[in-house]
Amino acid sequence: MGSGFVIHGKKILTNAHVVADHTFVLVRKHGSPTKYRAEVQAVGHECDLAILVVENEEFWKGMNFLELGDIPFLQEAVAVVGYPQGGDNISVTKGVVSRVEPTQYVHGASQLMAIQIDAAINPGNSGGPAIMGTKVAGVAFQNLSGAENIGYIIPVPVIKHFINGVEESGKYVGFCSMGLSCQPTENVQLRKHFGMCPEMTGVLVSKINPLSDAHSVLKKDDIILAFDGVPIANDGTVPFRNRERITFDHLVSMKKPNETASVRLLRGGEEHEFCITLRPLQPLVPVHQFDKLPSYYIFAGLVFVPLTQPYLHEYGEEWYNTSPRRLCERALREQPKKAAQQLIILSQVLMDDINAGYERLAELQVKKVNGIEIDNLKHLCQLVGNCSSESLRFDLDEDRVIALNYQSAKVATSRILKRHRIPAAMSSDLSAEQNISESESASSS
Repeated sequence: MGSGFVIHGKKILTNAHVVADHTFVLVRKHGSPTKYRAEVQAVGHECDLAILVVENEEFWKGMNFLELGDIPFLQEAVAVVGYPQGGDNISVTKGVVSRVEPTQYVHGASQLMAIQIDAAINPGNSGGPAIMGTKVAGVAFQNLSGAENIGYIIPVPVIKHFINGVEESGKYVGFCSMGLSCQPTENVQLRKHFGMCPEMTGVLVSKINPLSDAHSVLKKDDIILAFDGVPIANDGTVPFRNRERITFDHLVSMKKPNETASVRLLRGGEEHEFCITLRPLQPLVPVHQFDKLPSYYIFAGLVFVPLTQPYLHEYGEEWYNTSPRRLCERALREQPKKAAQQLIILSQVLMDDINAGYERLAELQVKKVNGIEIDNLKHLCQLVGNCSSESLRFDLDEDRVIALNYQSAKVATSRILKRHRIPAAMSSDLSAEQNISESESASSS
């Protein structure tokens, strides 16, 4: 259960977490007993927003859309409208804006601008509008656990970025990133070491994502002085409205995909100006897996899966401390070296005579198949399927090795699947790709 509101173009705006993993969505108007079928047109899990459409014209009779306003100033009052705790009658809660800053969006684990208000936002409120005057100031979406009466709303710039992206491309386009990890330069000695004059301010580049456009332009130890002409302070913030400051990541995230930005930097004591193309970047280990089934591949009882953060979350609330240390470190820190790269792990061993003794190797990363480094699960699948030698070898983390007689392992696979009542040796996303590649090779031959 959640709340939503009508925006221009006969669309309903709500939170992504309200419709995540949906199979069937029904909506009803305030004061009406009738429920109407809705289709989810677009979902942005990073910004926790979704657009629904209702085909039934009867639903739209007497409906007016709400207009989007501006970011409210501190101490301005907003009214959060919705259905907290799934009640049948509408609820209006008043709150005052206490802070505007980039905040962790819990649902998509992304860092985007949010407005903090001193009104409680409860389950069911999610997706409801925060009204200021006659216009929408934001969308209610989360509260601060452990604190009383602190709620968060998604501000209009983030909402507009999401809606415009969907209108222009027909689907969710994501939020841009430069792929940088930066260090503040608040220490005087650090600034002197990199040749910064007393009047210069900026941040130190410490890491660059190999898949970003910045990787071919910027270098480690560059000092970024300004982004699109806006000077960056030593703590990584830029001016925002009336004597407020915000991290420069906000300027980056508000860019459209494939838009360019000018970056002024200091390198070896000299100033340079570069143009960098910005686009959304995917982490090596996905942060969420909404609206899709997990990928897997089973061979000889060995269950291979791509490492994802939801996989680590299965270790419970304290997953950071209870999940395998090495996998956890890689999930949070390692960067992709090539497009479509995945970290593949042996998640479990379905016991059989053929794999006896290998069960202790579960939860180790798989590095190579027959000496070839694997890129992703599809690649592992192909290497196993195309094995032409008598023996099949997997090289794992910690220099562990699994060796199998290839023909015996193929026979064992169907036996093990039958025993465990598993209908297929691989997930539907891999089997669909394999069928396509097999039909392609058949047509070329």
